Amino acid sequence: MADSPRYSLPYRRRREGKTDYKLRRALVKSGKPRAVVRLSNQYVTVQITDATINGDIVRASASSKELPSLGWKGGLGNLPAAYLTGALAARRAIARGIKEAILDIGLKGATKGSKLFAALKGLADSGLLVPHSPERLPPMERIGGNHIATYAKSLAGEHYLYKKRFSAYLNRGLKPEDLSGHFEEVRKNLSAAPLEAAK
Repeated sequence: MADSPRYSLPYRRRREGKTDYKLRRALVKSGKPRAVVRLSNQYVTVQITDATINGDIVRASASSKELPSLGWKGGLGNLPAAYLTGALAARRAIARGIKEAILDIGLKGATKGSKLFAALKGLADSGLLVPHSPERLPPMERIGGNHIATYAKSLAGEHYLYKKRFSAYLNRGLKPEDLSGHFEEVRKNLSAAPLEAAK
């Protein structure tokens, strides 16, 4: 570790690669709630938060873990799940009087068409005002899972590989070829989703 008198030790969360304080400061100075989108290998989480001197306060949240309770049988970490999670979080935020937010993607890269922007589109389509560039958003066909359904159809003659790739879908009773239609059904069912996040 550097020991020069001019050396300044970064904050712990910056050293751990968890927080970009320069970016966070800019977001907090806006004075608007933040739409915090976080991705793991399996799930998507969206939170609408306010920054206070004592830490962040979560005003509304949704996790893709909740989607099966709404009838979703697809994956919980893919583009369709990210969109549905964003839409659910926006519905809860609007019910609490939150009308706008700014996107907080943390340390993730702003890759065009990524799951981060699928969640953003879910937020925006559900009525939450989130400033963004439309060209960054993935097309609705891809959000609906058309690329997954097309890939599943391409494996029609390879039964073993088909079952291996889509065993989770099949175990939940969903043929991956039908994913697009299933997505639209669940998307419509979101209007009846509970306004409180599952504990």
